[in-house]
Parts: sequence; structure tokens; C-alpha cells
Amino acid sequence: MTPVGVFSGKRVALFGLGGSGLATARALLAGGAEVAAFDDNQASRDRAAVEGVAIVDLAGADWSRFAALILAPGVPLTHPAPHWTVEKARAADVEIIGDIELFFRERAASAPDAPVVAITGTNGKSTTTALVAHVLRRAGRDVQMGGNIGAAVLTLAPPALNRIHVVECSSYQIDLAPSLRPTVGIQMNLTPDHLDRHGTFEHYGAIKERLVANADIAVIGVDDEPSKQMARRRAATGRKLVRISGEQPLDEGVFAGVTANAGGLDTRIVQVRDGRPRVVANLAGIGSLRGAHNAQNAAAAFAACFSLGLSPEEIAAGLRSYPGLAHRMEEIGRIGRVVFINDSKATNADSTEKALTSFRDIFWILGGKAKEGGIGSLTRYFPNIAKAYLIGAASDLFAATFDADGRVAYERAGALDVAVAAAARDALAHPGEGEIAVLLSPACASFDQFPNFEVRGEAFRRLVTGLPGFEAFAAG
Repeated sequence: MTPVGVFSGKRVALFGLGGSGLATARALLAGGAEVAAFDDNQASRDRAAVEGVAIVDLAGADWSRFAALILAPGVPLTHPAPHWTVEKARAADVEIIGDIELFFRERAASAPDAPVVAITGTNGKSTTTALVAHVLRRAGRDVQMGGNIGAAVLTLAPPALNRIHVVECSSYQIDLAPSLRPTVGIQMNLTPDHLDRHGTFEHYGAIKERLVANADIAVIGVDDEPSKQMARRRAATGRKLVRISGEQPLDEGVFAGVTANAGGLDTRIVQVRDGRPRVVANLAGIGSLRGAHNAQNAAAAFAACFSLGLSPEEIAAGLRSYPGLAHRMEEIGRIGRVVFINDSKATNADSTEKALTSFRDIFWILGGKAKEGGIGSLTRYFPNIAKAYLIGAASDLFAATFDADGRVAYERAGALDVAVAAAARDALAHPGEGEIAVLLSPACASFDQFPNFEVRGEAFRRLVTGLPGFEAFAAG
């Protein structure tokens, strides 16, 4: 835990007692603050009360007595309308912050030079966060990873000069963190998302940009125009900037270059310093880092870890041993030349696109509760599909897309167990040489058949590991 002493002896309001909210309450109490907490959920209130957190009806509280409102990131700050606690705090001129802000204030007070890598972006931030943490640990560093991934940031060990915090930050968390000043700030990419919470794409982008604007070293992806503009604004300040790309060569920075090699493709990470390029890593054969999106993730990880003092050789070794994240292009194992990929986290077409670009001869399991737009945007990747297997409520919608296109053979499997058995059967019988993928990348929410994408992915894992002849991949 990181005790938060910056509010010692002061009274603070806290709304939201889920996982991160309860962790925040514990950290504030450990630092000597008086916490008045509330949550709309009775079970959350009861759980907090058992731990000694004072449950207070904030609607009737005297807000002039509060030094701050600590807001859970899932609670609306501005859109579609400010939460009632936000309105009360503003009326009483009480600042509104979140757990990431508390972490950075505590760092500023106790260990201002402690290294912190903060990562954001519309896509790829979780993989990049995990990848940076893995590479640093592989090189023997003391690493604490959390934030929007895994552990809440205040459950981690406190900032220290010999400890590196690697923190994933969502736009919601950044919006509540005015003192966010990481050692290395990474902005991966920017596409429209969470507009229901931020109102406009411009506002969403401005929030994301805060993470790199005040970083000692800014690492910014330049594969989309809004992020390019961020990089230009950062460059204009004269402060340290490292541009990264998964798609294009750069005159300065870190990029991924794809070259043909013995009938296949090698993705090489190239660092350009003072106009001089050198290959610093090769992603060929690293199954957990397939695809252009992961090339950008690897470029970002290299830039961050190099900035923190790791050698190219240490970073390359870390990349080679990276095991990947569960449910995100996760290689479970194989039967002969058939590899089984768990991409259950792909709950929309944009996410699934990354998987469809990473393989050829795909036996694709998809379906669930459809998102707006369906899979119409994926038709240009249909030549990669050997056969599709439809599950869940989206079966009719997706079948109509396949029928209209005419290039994809498909089967209405209905349920995941039927789809896995059929896809494995067909993949094992597929003629030719080279790798074949049985891919669960649903392009749908799971809620018609599973509570969440994690449960769906674990079900896929159980079904696949039970197939005759299955061999799991060794851990990295």
C-alpha cells in the first residue's frame, strides 16, 4: 500500500467504494486523513464499513468541511452530466481528484524523483503497460504495475528511488489527476472513444494529452493525425520527445520495420538517434507480439525502457520472453500446425481487426451481443478467413454480412463448445503447409452467453486444452 499522508488531519469526501475506491479509502486512513465515504451500492457500503471506513450520507453533509472530493473514475465528472457529488463539491469550492492524483501528490511529497512510467492511449495501453513492466522486471528492476490494469495504484508499494512504477491511466483517471507528471509518459494513439463521458473528441484528446504534456520524457505514437499533432506541440516546447511508430519509418525515434525473410516477414524495431538508425530488436517468432499494433506497443516499450537506462540487449531479451496478456491475442497452445488464439477481449470490430491482420488461414469464432456497426468494416480482411463459426445473439446479423459478401464459408455453431470442436476439426483437416489459427475474436460483447469477456475467454481455454493432442506453450 501507498499511505497517502498529504491529507493527514483533514476531512475528505470519497464517492465510489468499488475496488479502487476502497483501496483509496484505506490509503487515506493509513495516512491520517478523516474519510467520509459513500456509494450507491449497499454491498459496497457494508464492505467498507466492516473495514472501518466511515459511511456518511454525503447528500446531507456540510461540504465546507471537506478538503477534497475523491471521486471514483467510473463516476461522471462532466458528461453526460456531472454527478451530484461533483455539483456539491463545486458549489463549495472543493477540489475534485482521483486515486492517480493522490499517488502523484504522495510521490511529490515523499520521493519526487522516484521513476514512474504512465501509459495511455485509446488502444494498446494495457499491453504496453504489461510489456514495459515485464521488460523492466526481466532486467532485474523493482517494478510495481497497476492503475487501470490489475492492482489499484494505491495498493502498490510506495514510490522510491530504486523502484519503478508502471501505471496505466484511462481518460477518466487522467481527468481527475491535475498533478500527473510521470518520468516517462506514453501516448499510444487516439481514436474516438468514451465520448459519452467526455462530450467531444477534442475534449477526449485534450485529456489524454495531459499525460505527456508534463512528463519529463514524452513518448508519443505518430500513426494517427491527432497524436501527430500532440507530438508537434510537445516538440515546440523543446522538452524531450521520442516519436514512435508501428507503421512508418521515422527520421528520429523508434519505429517498426517489416522485411521479408525466408518467405516470411520479420518485424524489426529500429531506433534512430541523431539521424543514425540501428536495429535493436526483432519480433519474429514472438507470438505474443504479432501484428502492427503490437509492433507499436513494442516500440513504445523500447523507448520507455531505454529512457530509464536499460540497454538494447536487455530490452530485446525482455521482448522475447513476454508472455502476453490473458484474452488479448493470447496464444494458448497448438495441435501440430494449428495454433489456438484467445482474443476474447476483442468486443468490437476495431479490436478484432488487429487479430485478422495478424494471421492467414483463420478459422474464426465470433459472435455474442453485437456492437453498433457489426462487422461490416472487416470485409477487407475476409480473404484471410478459411471459415467462420457463429455463436450467440449476433449470428443472424453476421450471417447476413457473410452472405452479402460471398467470400466466407460459415457455420452456425450457436454455442462456444460447438464452435471450438468444429473449428479444430476443420483446421486440422485444412490442406497445405504453414501455421493455421483457430481464433476466438468475437467482435461482440459477451453478455448474451457469458458475464464478461474474461469468463468467455476462460471457457475457450478450457475447451481448447481439452482437445486431443493439445500442447500448451511454455511460459516465457
